[in-house]
Amino acid sequence: MMDANLLYWKNHGESVFSRLKIWVNLLDPSFLLTSNTEIQETYNQLRSAEKFNKKDEHSWNISLVVASFLPHRNIKPTLFWQFLLQSYTAGFNYANRNCSSEKGQTPSPKQLLLIAGTVSYATCAGALPQIIVNRLGIRSLFIQNFFRFFATIPLSAALAFFNVFTVREEECQNGIQVFDSNGNSVGLSKAAAEKAVMETALSRAVLFGTTAAVPSLLVSVLQRTRIFQKNALLVAPIRHISVAFVLGLMIPLSFSLYPQLGMIRKENVDEDLQAKVAEEQLFYHRGL
Repeated sequence: MMDANLLYWKNHGESVFSRLKIWVNLLDPSFLLTSNTEIQETYNQLRSAEKFNKKDEHSWNISLVVASFLPHRNIKPTLFWQFLLQSYTAGFNYANRNCSSEKGQTPSPKQLLLIAGTVSYATCAGALPQIIVNRLGIRSLFIQNFFRFFATIPLSAALAFFNVFTVREEECQNGIQVFDSNGNSVGLSKAAAEKAVMETALSRAVLFGTTAAVPSLLVSVLQRTRIFQKNALLVAPIRHISVAFVLGLMIPLSFSLYPQLGMIRKENVDEDLQAKVAEEQLFYHRGL
């Protein structure tokens, strides 16, 4: 049977606005003070009473992400913060995957190797703009700003997409559970897995791409004003604050872009499943 939480998403997460409202409530920082016992009790009540009151166990480490989006002058700090960011996001993506096709919860050696490779590659790629500036000895302020600020926008979005897609690649190979409208599992579908991973990867690209873009564009505009030309020290705190602010706004919005309980048409699922079901729409858990 479909999990009670998924049933709630099915009934209350039909529109972007309704999903956004749910995520704003779920990301309440006070939930971090909830004990594991309270969370389990709430979940048990949810399963028995079929009422939603779930307290989310996960929150983003904003200070880590803010530091990763700030421009650095040297390669080592850039690599350090990129490594922390990519490690955290890889762990987050793995922890919030759809594991309905897995027999155990312990990651396999293949999965560990894939995660390590993803983190290593994304760390080096994320530091690439700073590496180019330093290794080539670029002295032009315009070119430096281009690599440190504007080149990071598409790069951040691409790496966020890549992180999700590679860490959760095993879902596409094994498939994920799909359900009928009554919440009954009808089998595993690779097509649904590909759709779920793609949607999550796109939402993460929007999150990190926007978080990289808005502060850079804002600072670029403000630096042309007389106040900021006379007070250059204002740039750093404005950038810090804007990154944290945009990130805080984009987290629930990006989570809400696609339904947690996605839908896929019968003709789009795997052929072996098409003969088993009569309904035209099937459901799957997208993951986060």
